[in-house]
Amino acid sequence: MEEGLGISEQLPEDEGGDNEAVGVEVFDITCNGIESDSDQVRNIETTAGQILEFESHETERNCEHVLNFESGDPRDNSHQLLELHSDGLEDPRCGNTTILDGHTGSSLGKSCPPLAVGMEFESYEDAYNYYNCYAKELGFAIRVKSSWTKRNSKEKRGAVLCCNCEGFKTMKEANSRRKETRTGCLAMIRLRLVESNRWRVDEVKLEHNHLFDPERMQNSKSHKKMDAGVKRKLEPAVDVEVCTIKLYRTPAVETPGYGNSDERVSSQIYGSTRLNLKEGDTQVIYSFFSRMQLMKPNFFYIMDLNDEGYLKNVFWIESRSRAAYAYFGDVVVVDNTCLSKKYDIPLLAFFGLNHHNQTLLLGCSLLADESFETYVWLLRAWLSCMSGRPPQTIITDRCKALQNAVSEVFPRAQHRLNLSIILDSIVDTVGEMGGSEVFHEVLYNTVYSSLKVDEFEVAWEEMTQQFGCRGYGWLQSLYEDRERWVPIYMKDTFLAGISIDDQHGEFMRPFFDGFVHKQTNLREFFDIYDFVLQKMHQKEVLCDTESREFSPDLRTRCSYELQLSKLYTKEIFLKFQDEMVLMSNCSGIAQIHVNGPIITYIVKERGVQGETRGARDFEVTYDKLGVEVRCMCNCFNFKGYLCRHALSVLNYNGIEEIPNHYILTRWRKNFKHLYASELGSSNIDISNPVQRFDHLHRRAMQVVDEGMTSQDHYMVAQQAFKESLIKFHLAADKHVS
Repeated sequence: MEEGLGISEQLPEDEGGDNEAVGVEVFDITCNGIESDSDQVRNIETTAGQILEFESHETERNCEHVLNFESGDPRDNSHQLLELHSDGLEDPRCGNTTILDGHTGSSLGKSCPPLAVGMEFESYEDAYNYYNCYAKELGFAIRVKSSWTKRNSKEKRGAVLCCNCEGFKTMKEANSRRKETRTGCLAMIRLRLVESNRWRVDEVKLEHNHLFDPERMQNSKSHKKMDAGVKRKLEPAVDVEVCTIKLYRTPAVETPGYGNSDERVSSQIYGSTRLNLKEGDTQVIYSFFSRMQLMKPNFFYIMDLNDEGYLKNVFWIESRSRAAYAYFGDVVVVDNTCLSKKYDIPLLAFFGLNHHNQTLLLGCSLLADESFETYVWLLRAWLSCMSGRPPQTIITDRCKALQNAVSEVFPRAQHRLNLSIILDSIVDTVGEMGGSEVFHEVLYNTVYSSLKVDEFEVAWEEMTQQFGCRGYGWLQSLYEDRERWVPIYMKDTFLAGISIDDQHGEFMRPFFDGFVHKQTNLREFFDIYDFVLQKMHQKEVLCDTESREFSPDLRTRCSYELQLSKLYTKEIFLKFQDEMVLMSNCSGIAQIHVNGPIITYIVKERGVQGETRGARDFEVTYDKLGVEVRCMCNCFNFKGYLCRHALSVLNYNGIEEIPNHYILTRWRKNFKHLYASELGSSNIDISNPVQRFDHLHRRAMQVVDEGMTSQDHYMVAQQAFKESLIKFHLAADKHVS
């Protein structure tokens, strides 16, 4: 049973700073730590619009960090190019890389980031040691709250690790003279052994209800056991790429694409390519970036220049998009529709889905070409703005250069192909046959109705024979790539409903679909850009309000429906409610196999309106020990909530509430509030002005976001700011006197 990826890092929202750079300046900042657990940089002076280069070379326990700031173009110092890379001489998966914000110099990463749902480790010991390292950094200790093993075996299958302040003393212990240290703290992680013999994090609670005491915790049992070398060797699988982030152009051999829109080979020579701009477009770009920086101080952009000094690529992102990625960065789509269909503007957009199932923008770019080199530059630029935290799943089209770039920059991410583009391309490729309703029906049934790999293989063969399209070479290449786009092959990929919705063609569409057309010019696009983002934000705020006030009419008597009606946003709950209603079509639950605590059932689902025609059998496995359920339809991985077949089995086994590991936080109506509670100040160095600014700015932005939701909230926020200023003035007067 797979869960979606949670959030493991905090993204800053301040890249402010509009100081003017003059000439060429270089600042070298070096930090050498003999036994330092973390990297620190002090006395950083930055000027906006400069190229940033960050290197880390590690030998034994010494660390050296060098930051070089130099102007990219003496004629125009408003451009920025970040170069971040880390070379660990002892271990390429070094865990103490620190990424700095290009403007403020504030730290965007920790040597041991918090664990998050979806992280995986090679062994239980690795997971324990990583959590122990994280705990040591913050100043608390851990212990094993519970663990369980396989029946008739000593093999460990799961465990719960908690803060050592968890719970309270028993009556007997309370009478002892030992000092009370337990506070009922709820901080914990839940680990489970999955099919690949890796240990996955199923549940995480990061918030503590007590102060940290790093000095006292050094002598705790868990930290005494810690191997001195563990800290540098461990790195969660999900964040391995953070150690290699390079934005500069590197020599690369172009790998051509293939088939229709994917046959996009750049004929231009590297270094001489430049952005195809029309007269006045340069001023349009400059005016747009200048206006955005004035209106939105945290607006950020990176420009890539070729060897002749011409603009080649440009990437930009807003602070709201960076913050959104912290919440919804588990699944990301790379939308290069404008590039593949040769629009007038060479636009590429990153987007995802929020908790209302709405698309949200995660960055934009204008690219000179579609070469491997260009895509690598872009993905590294985007990754640097996201604190080096890659997505769990990334979805693209079949452009070979883009696919190779994803493998280069995100080697551990699940890379899948956009199903809607694949099906559209099949219809276009087969010519007149593609307009046939019969062909459409057979194609969709082949792709969606196959519940087993063998079923798809047979159905695909029958389809190609029936319509005489076996000779289509590009169709054969699609078949060879089937593991990246056919649903039955993606059962272990979490998609959060972003790629596969249903078999009626309700797919995700390009982010700017309906707003940008082939003849849209750059000036028109930037006007549209403002309008679309404002519209999307207003829609999200409106949906937040509706979800808070939403009291749905329950359509069943099952407790699962009532449970999620209190937790999920309106849009997601209504989708889940449909599954609840369809539970009435599931009958005849039969047990067919038992293997220890794991039971396999067959759930028979009747056809439309109870007809026997169209009835199907669904195989569902249930683990009584871990209360885990998995259906062969893979609804949970695809859409982020349990299907009617899995719910029927839980209900059959007397489970009154849906287990917590099947209630994804990304769908909760109060998800942002939950995440905000993790932005504690316990690990902030208050003597560092950069960290003070970064932390206070994020806190203030939380108040701003809340104040925008209604007039009442606005008045509360305004009053809070006014009272805070009065207190500051009183404190200043008291200090002077």
